[in-house]
Amino acid sequence: MSNVIGIGMTHYPMLAATDAHMASLMKTILKDPDIPAELKDPANWPAQAKAEWGDDEGTTAAAAHREVLRQGLRRARTAIDEFGPDLLVVWGDDQYENFREEVIPSFCVLAYDDTEVEAFAVLKLLKVPNAWDVSQDLTFTMRGALDFAKQLVADVGSEGVDVAYSYEQRKGVHFPHAFANTQIFLDYDHIGREFPYPIVPIAVNCYGEHVIARKGGIARFADIQAGEDLDPPGPSPRRCFEMGQAVGRAVRDSGRRVALVASSSWSHAFLNDKDWHLRPDTGADRRLYDAMVAGDYDAWTKTTTREVVAAGQHEMLNWFCLLGAMHELGLGLQESEFVQTEVLNSNKVFAVFT
Repeated sequence: MSNVIGIGMTHYPMLAATDAHMASLMKTILKDPDIPAELKDPANWPAQAKAEWGDDEGTTAAAAHREVLRQGLRRARTAIDEFGPDLLVVWGDDQYENFREEVIPSFCVLAYDDTEVEAFAVLKLLKVPNAWDVSQDLTFTMRGALDFAKQLVADVGSEGVDVAYSYEQRKGVHFPHAFANTQIFLDYDHIGREFPYPIVPIAVNCYGEHVIARKGGIARFADIQAGEDLDPPGPSPRRCFEMGQAVGRAVRDSGRRVALVASSSWSHAFLNDKDWHLRPDTGADRRLYDAMVAGDYDAWTKTTTREVVAAGQHEMLNWFCLLGAMHELGLGLQESEFVQTEVLNSNKVFAVFT
């Protein structure tokens, strides 16, 4: 029996918001004056987009989307509980949070002790209420595993993959929401406050050429068309796959029971420049999803950085890490679900590997 399980999930920030605000990103995008008016007119949208937007700007669709996501999260949590890990290792992206102009590492293990985390820091920035109708200042504790984290850095480094590490959170900014929301969503009913497992986060520079240029957020087309001062690219999909393989070997040999988690949605509308930020690139997502279901890892390792960026799939680099580990360990896909949306910013995928 393997001492590793693999989990793929989303950390979609607007799932923590009320239904009336889940489509807020679309509402923001529709205010961009440089997107052609005819493309912003719902009358010209595809059928699914029209249906989701409805006559309440996505509120009804949000409730249905929430229920589908919650079902996926419940399945992920059940798989974790049945496996009984000692800890979780979570790959997530840092969107101009811990890492800014001072340094942008390709990979960084957050080797933290127990950390007090603001549950709704992103929602406070967006001035959006939370779905639980509790204080926006709510916090929870994310349990750390410092010794394991340090050894993981050493073991992965010995495999030829250089990984940075951090002992302290950046001052003056919120804890990276990719990891905060992972704990919240896996413990949805208790808003992360009763999650029993330590978490070792691995921050991946998923945003690459846009991490400083767009500060991890939405760019207006006037700025894009004027010519962005882009950053160097992040780690390639293949390098992320190799990184996952190294983590898989290290965890396998650690003697600990570990859940390896990729935390991200798939293509994001606000990163999909070619479609005017109006919808995710479902075609590109479906191609990689079908390859994952078929166990076709070659299709993943042959994917280029340019293809990922063009599709707005930046955050999927976390999944490239996970699939590298699953391939290395010979774990098979036991269940998965593709959750498609047109107006709620990003397609989501859930997966369990054992």
